[in-house]
Amino acid sequence: MSDHYNVLFLCTGNSARSIMAEAILNHKGKGRFTAYSAGSHPAGQPRPEALQQIESAGLPTAGLRSKSWGEFAAPGAPKLDFVFTVCDNAAQEQCPYWPGQPMTAHWGVADPAAVKGASGEIARAFRDAFTILDRRIGLFLSLPLTTLEYMAIKREIDQIGRS
Repeated sequence: MSDHYNVLFLCTGNSARSIMAEAILNHKGKGRFTAYSAGSHPAGQPRPEALQQIESAGLPTAGLRSKSWGEFAAPGAPKLDFVFTVCDNAAQEQCPYWPGQPMTAHWGVADPAAVKGASGEIARAFRDAFTILDRRIGLFLSLPLTTLEYMAIKREIDQIGRS
């Protein structure tokens, strides 16, 4: 493996979970990782609650946008090393062909955008999703990627998705 990695987080709408994961990894993995996010059916814009959660964690939101996963399968797209689905719907969809055959894993996280109720309940759902993603990304960053073999890395990232 190399010393710099490109990671794509996928979700159906690319408006909450994948956007938060992109922001977390770009902050925590700065210099070693470049994170992107996309959706199979992008919502068109990030959820305000997701942006608020990112900002409340002290992370930048500049440049975050809802986009199609087709951007990352097109010629000239960044070469991906890892692709993580963060919602069950995206994990079940037929994904595009990713040039370079990146390592893939499913890190399902409950959809905070699906929560209905009082504003406090909705805020808690976004905070919980952010916390889960933050923990999983922290575990991912602790892996000695340059020294592990492909299958060992695959086992580890699959295990992180179950944590």
